[in-house]
Amino acid sequence: MLLFALGFVLGILRVMYVAPRFGQTAATLAEVPVMLIAAVAACRWAISHWQVSRAMKIRWMMMLWFLVLLFAFETLLGAVPFGRTASEQWAALTTRAGLIGLAAQIIAALLPLVVGRREGRDSDYSEAAG
Repeated sequence: MLLFALGFVLGILRVMYVAPRFGQTAATLAEVPVMLIAAVAACRWAISHWQVSRAMKIRWMMMLWFLVLLFAFETLLGAVPFGRTASEQWAALTTRAGLIGLAAQIIAALLPLVVGRREGRDSDYSEAAG
């Protein structure tokens, strides 16, 4: 939830302060590295805290769950404070800034497939061998 909260705060700053001065694309490009660094940290913490297996099936489920939450949050965030319909919210993704943001969100969602796969418990492999 902290990652979503950070995205919310950075989104407000981007829309209200950075984008009017530098443009939407530049503002999004400035936000993306911060969010991806935070996403890596959040993913590492979640995998360690919940001792997520290195099994790809589990990692894919983690990734899909993240995407479901992210898309639901994006849709609700567009609808509630801004009064956008779901189609208006998703149409915004067809802009240059929207595509950059979407690419960053997909990269963040893919992190469970790679973060912590080399580290971790040997029990995942010993269970498969036994």
